[in-house]
This record gives sequence, C-alpha cells and structure tokens, in this order.
Amino acid sequence: MARHTVATQPIADQKAGTSGLRRKTRDFMAPHFLENYVQAVINAIGGAAEKRFVVGGDGRYFNDRAIQVILRMAAANGARGVIVGQNGILSTPAASHLIRKHGMDGGFLLTASHNPGGVDQDFGLKFNMANGGPATESVSDAIFAQTQALSAYRIFDAQDVDLAVIGQTRLGAMTVTVVDPVVDYAALMATLFDFDALRGLFAGGFRMAFDAMHAVTGPYAKHLLEERLGAPRGTVINGTPLPDFGGGHPDPNPIWAQGLMAIMAGPDAPNFGAASDGDGDRNMIIGRGAYVTPSDSLAVLAAHHPHLKGVARSMPTSAAVDRVARTKGVACYEVPTGWKFFGTLLDAGLINLCGEESAGTGADHVREKDGLWAVLSWLSVIASTGQSVAALMAEHWQKYGRNYYARHDYEAIDTDKADAVMQALRGSLPALTGQSFAGLVVTRADEFAYDDPIDGSHTAHQGIRVIFGDTARVVFRLSGTGTAGATLRVYLERLETDPGQLDQPTAAALAAVTKAAAAIAEIARHTGRQAPDVIT
Repeated sequence: MARHTVATQPIADQKAGTSGLRRKTRDFMAPHFLENYVQAVINAIGGAAEKRFVVGGDGRYFNDRAIQVILRMAAANGARGVIVGQNGILSTPAASHLIRKHGMDGGFLLTASHNPGGVDQDFGLKFNMANGGPATESVSDAIFAQTQALSAYRIFDAQDVDLAVIGQTRLGAMTVTVVDPVVDYAALMATLFDFDALRGLFAGGFRMAFDAMHAVTGPYAKHLLEERLGAPRGTVINGTPLPDFGGGHPDPNPIWAQGLMAIMAGPDAPNFGAASDGDGDRNMIIGRGAYVTPSDSLAVLAAHHPHLKGVARSMPTSAAVDRVARTKGVACYEVPTGWKFFGTLLDAGLINLCGEESAGTGADHVREKDGLWAVLSWLSVIASTGQSVAALMAEHWQKYGRNYYARHDYEAIDTDKADAVMQALRGSLPALTGQSFAGLVVTRADEFAYDDPIDGSHTAHQGIRVIFGDTARVVFRLSGTGTAGATLRVYLERLETDPGQLDQPTAAALAAVTKAAAAIAEIARHTGRQAPDVIT
C-alpha cells in the first residue's frame, strides 16, 4: 500500500448547487474530477487528520467505485475512521443519523437525490457537517474556492475494501467500519413513533402501497413496514435498489410515480399510498383519490403535531403551514431553498418541524429531510384519528382554508436564456407594484434574501416574489439541482377560504395567477418555451 500525491489542475464548473455538486455521471468518471472535489472538501474543512466520517450513497451507477476512491483519499489524508453502509448503501437521513449518533466530523454522501441514474444520467456528491446537515453556505464557498486553487490530491494505492461484509477492517491506519444501513435508522424510528399503534392499524386491515422507485428506501421500507409493523408482503413495490433506478426517474411526484398513482386510482385501491426518492429524503403522500401536495402535507403534520414548538418552510413553499402556526401560537420561519438553512434553527431548538415544496419534510431527529419519517408521521395521524387522507384534507381546509398551489418547471433551458428571464424580472421590480395582471393587483414585488437569526449570515438572490394582496403570489426561481442547462421554476399560489370553493380543480383555481405570471415574466419571449415541461 502506497500513498501518492498526485499533481492536478483546477477543474472549471465544480460549484455546488443547492445540495452538493451534481453533474453527469461521465463527468465524475473523468480523470481527476472526483478526486479534485474530494480533496477540495477535505482542504476546506481544515484537513482530515484524526477525523472520522460517514460514507454512503443511494446506490446509483458509479457509487461503488466512487466510495472506494473516497475511502483511499480519506486514509491518505490521515482520517482516523470511516463508517460506511454495507455495499455502500445509506439513505441520506440514515447517514445524517449516523453522523449525529457517533459524533462524526461529517459525511460524504454520494447522491443526486431525485435525478435519474446511469452512466449517461446524473451523479452527485455532497458533504454533510458534524451536525448531520448539509454544508453551510460559508463551507460550500470554501470548497469551491479550493476547487479553483487545487494543485494536488492525496490518495492511497490499495485494494478495494470489501463493503459486503459487516465489521471492521483497516485501510492503512484508518479504521473502516461497515454497518447494516437499516438497523440504526430503524431503531431511531422506534423511539419516535408508537409502533404498537401502527401495528394495530395494519392488523385491522389497513392497506397501503409504498413505491420505493428502485431506490435506496426499498430495504428500509421493507424492514419497517412489512417486518416491524406487519404490513402485508408486497406493500413495498419497486423495492430493490438498482443503479439506474430501473430506468425510471426517482422523483416522488404524480408525473414520475405514475404506477403508484394508477394503483391509488384503481377500483381496489389501498387506503394509503406513498413514495420516496433516490436517496430517501423526499416523499409523496396520496390517499384514495386524494393527492396531497408537499406544502399541504407539512401543514397537516403541523396541525396534528402533539408538541409543536416552531416550524419553518422554504420561501417557495405555500403559506399553508403559516396559518397553522398562527393558530397554534408558534413561530414560523421562511428560509431559502436548501435544507442547510433549517439546520441553525433546528440546532437552536427554535423549530421541530420543517419542509419544502419539493417533497421534503423533516423534524429535529436528523438534519436532513426524511421520506420514511414523513410516511410514518402520516400513518400515525391516520391511526390516531381514524380518518382517511381525503377526510383529513377536507377537515384541514375547512378549518384553515386551502392554499391552491402548483409548480411549473421549464427544464434544461439554455443558461443565458434562463438568466435573461431573471434579469428582466429584477429590472421590472420597481415598477410592478400597483400594476394589474389578469385582474390581480401587485401589492409587493421583491427578490427574497435571508438573514439567519442564529449565525447572522446573509443569503441573497433567492427568487423573485410577486405578491397580490393577502391571497395570491407567484415566485420565479432558478433551480440548483439540475445537471444540464438551467431549470426555471414558477411557483403559483392562491388562498381560498370560502367553504364552498375548496374542491376546485387546481388549474382552474390558479388560472388568474398563471396568466399573471406569464404576463409578468414573458418566459415564451425570452426562452421560446410555450409551456412548462413538468407541472406538479
């Protein structure tokens, strides 16, 4: 075994997005690309000497090879120990839990989350910090600065570590501990939920379908739902993780989880349906004929939380949870998109529930969003109330009103054209207030910025908001999770409190807001796109 210092040069375009670095798989497979980024992370955190890390991923193509590289580089940089999931598998929330449980110095998570996998698809790597959460803005900036100044990286020339065998081995002076990826996470869930009540739910004939989308949560869901809680075998579908996610797109929404949507709309539909994404941090909730938007899901869980002390949502997420927070008399924080912004609030004990419109919901048990936790939370609400998903939603809207909500995604736009949309919007902000679009009068227009109440950090340029009184708004934002071109996201929202108008089709309820958004942004003129690629 020999340690090498390999000369290298900075590689352009290694700027992390909302949650780590995501690029095409072949980019990560190119000479020095992965190694440069890993060394940049190590340098940015003050080196790896005597530190301990968690390593694991969602099982997508190239995970296995990338993990071996990270292990050899950690050892060559003086790390004392690494915990890695068996066969390299760890869901993102499970990795966050391991970091926190064992007091690790951070973790390397190999995932592109909900993006498709395969040699010609997407790959990603992010660094999570000692609190179990994604790297902060300052650390991310330091990592990028290192990528632009790097001249060498350190790596061992060694045999692969056998990740199939649970137990300890050594790589140089570094201890490598291979663990069952499910056990610790399942034990954590058993401390958070009344498993006896959930077993009683299934024993009473309750049926559900959980679509793991051939992604990382398959083994977790089978263990928890079928083995621990007594759900019938076959409850978990597409439960075997595959490097290409079975050729599918592991994004839990009605567009990509069409098989589950069809099951839930069928004549013999289960009582409850759910799905999770590539790395297990996102979720979709659906009942018989009742799809729950992520924004509404957060609001319902807040309404039924027995010990809610504070909530937070990303700025584009609907204000449904705000209304619950006001009723319960607790604080509600609005933060930029990206789970790292919830971390300081969670660490300070100001909140114990948070979520994003992009299918992420979480709490203070880890510092990541957690798909299976959200599913178990919904099952707990159903078990305690005896109500169906549809009944819970109807009751919620009657009490709090309904925030009709939709997201329109324009994907893989030429970056210059997407930037032109945002620049034009910024330029129009001073003149928008008082103007009328599709019968809606603009009462405020701004570009969202955030001052963290705990660490004082300032985050700017987080999306354009156009607000129409107290009932409607539209948000324009460029996504930070894509790997090709730019994704422009348009978020549409309108509050309805008339009890007789709570069952409208979403598109009809948002018709005026949609027309106003088109008139304000002129997306077709700037990009040539006449319609969004995906509507959720």
